[in-house]
Amino acid sequence: MFVNKGKIVVIGTSNVGSAVVNKIADFQLASEIALIDLNTDKAKGEALDSSHATSCIYSTNIDIHLGTYEDCKDAGIIVITAGPSIRPGETPDRLRLAATNSKIMHSVFSEIVKYTKEAMVIMITNPLDVATYCVSTQFDYPREKILGTGTLLETYRFRRILANKYQVDPKNINGYVLGEHGNGAFTAWSTVDIAGLGLEHLDEYFHHTDKLDRDAVEKELVQVAYDVINWKGCTNTGVAMVACRFIKSVLYDEHTILPCSAVLNGEYGIKDVALSTPRMICASGIMRSFEIYLTDSELEAMHNAAKSVRSALDGAGVK
Repeated sequence: MFVNKGKIVVIGTSNVGSAVVNKIADFQLASEIALIDLNTDKAKGEALDSSHATSCIYSTNIDIHLGTYEDCKDAGIIVITAGPSIRPGETPDRLRLAATNSKIMHSVFSEIVKYTKEAMVIMITNPLDVATYCVSTQFDYPREKILGTGTLLETYRFRRILANKYQVDPKNINGYVLGEHGNGAFTAWSTVDIAGLGLEHLDEYFHHTDKLDRDAVEKELVQVAYDVINWKGCTNTGVAMVACRFIKSVLYDEHTILPCSAVLNGEYGIKDVALSTPRMICASGIMRSFEIYLTDSELEAMHNAAKSVRSALDGAGVK
């Protein structure tokens, strides 16, 4: 089957989907983008609006258009953002969306598999780990070609939080946030350093009298997402950048190691859930998963995340 590696299908064109489309266009990561939504007028309008920007001298002449599921047939990448999200003032827990969005994912993926099992699928729909698990286990689709954006967004947020504290470029900060995309995310502090300086003596190096409060950082990491939702109405820019990072890794066969969500097969003694761990991403998808060494407290946090996601799956009737 012919696959157009430059063709991306985006399913769902609300706040997140539209942001993903525009970031893909901004970073020139596609030659064609097809937009699919139950609200065809919304998808058509987003496509038309984004297409106008391709006339700019700095833009690439990308074919951005209203699509159907048949567009998946020759697509290189499919990005799924469909389904409701947490709204301002609602209970701050993505897992409460599990029952509704697991059904939506079944409906969406039932259409996708009619046309392809070749495209790389990038999951964004929340609860992310529930959605990723559902499509990975309920369909005969290559698992290495399904990844959830997972805790890469939390990792980016963590880097920004720590960068603000030490007034450095966040790209100088290394380390992972792992586990659940949501309230069960945790910082693997054993992996963290700034520009190779380590973590133990950072306050001394930066002449800080107030020591780094790891618990405060962890709380801010979870709360900041809901701050954005409550103040802005949604989160879309950060996760669109995350989606583009994965798209670039696939397009350019980068063999990049990033935290992302996929089904665990016994890593850390965990099965029957999807969670974020470091994984190598290349043109063929997830090339390798790493069961990195974690401290006892980090391992406990990983198991707690697994219990949280499994509980949501059970509540949604997903085995």
